[in-house]
Amino acid sequence: MSEARTNINWFPGHMAKARREMSENIKYVDMVIEIRDGRIVASSENPLLREIAGNKPRLIVISKKDKAEDEVTAAWIDYFHRHNIEAIALNLVADRSINKKISDACLKIMAEKIAKYKAKGMKHVEIKAMVVGIPNVGKSTLINSVAQKKAAKTADRPGVTRNLQWIKISQDVALLDTPGVLWPKFEDERTAFNLAITGAINDDILPVEDVVRYAVGQLLINHPEKLADRYGIDTNADAIETIDRIAKARGCLLNDGGYDYKRVYALILKDIRDSQLGGISWEKPNADGQ
Repeated sequence: MSEARTNINWFPGHMAKARREMSENIKYVDMVIEIRDGRIVASSENPLLREIAGNKPRLIVISKKDKAEDEVTAAWIDYFHRHNIEAIALNLVADRSINKKISDACLKIMAEKIAKYKAKGMKHVEIKAMVVGIPNVGKSTLINSVAQKKAAKTADRPGVTRNLQWIKISQDVALLDTPGVLWPKFEDERTAFNLAITGAINDDILPVEDVVRYAVGQLLINHPEKLADRYGIDTNADAIETIDRIAKARGCLLNDGGYDYKRVYALILKDIRDSQLGGISWEKPNADGQ
């Protein structure tokens, strides 16, 4: 692997602008709905969002549950509940009851405030929630699903949603959509690689060979059978040799007989992102924290 590139310092202009807008608009909402990628639940937390949200009540929505491992997702739900944070896991594409699940969770979190308002004579209390999350985590897909229309533009690349917009999903809950925001720099190599593997950051931020070698290395430790099943190879080797075996098995070869690494890196990364190796959770909760 090439020289580690931690402390990556970058902050696209539209993200800086989005952060300012979120800070300005947080006072208009009762709570925050934070979307986390089910494959990288810890790495997809943006510390800036925690700072912006302050003491606002929070709902964690673990997205892309179909691309993660069920038992690990259940462990994350339990982790959040043990830390008094409401959390639910959703398949944002296939789940037909997202509106109800989101609304019910918001009403549960805000039950005490709703009761206080009604005790003062208010007949109807509308809960306003800000939806936040890093790029490509499934935030726009959630907005589209609950609105049952193309309310927010989606794409499988970061930095698509740019403008704030309100989405009323029921008589009781309205959502404030926000652009996906990353933080200025990555100080932890593992977090940077996890974000790169899932496409949360642009592919030119980290060397693709480092990302793929990291991913294959982790798979060799935790899920060698997934590599063996997908590519028909033996996995009794290190990451570099395993990539060579995949290149040979898939015909990623140059005219001189060498391995076409550009092709095999792209192939492996696409297979991972498209869940061709099955559901993969790249990190698990631990007793001390995330």
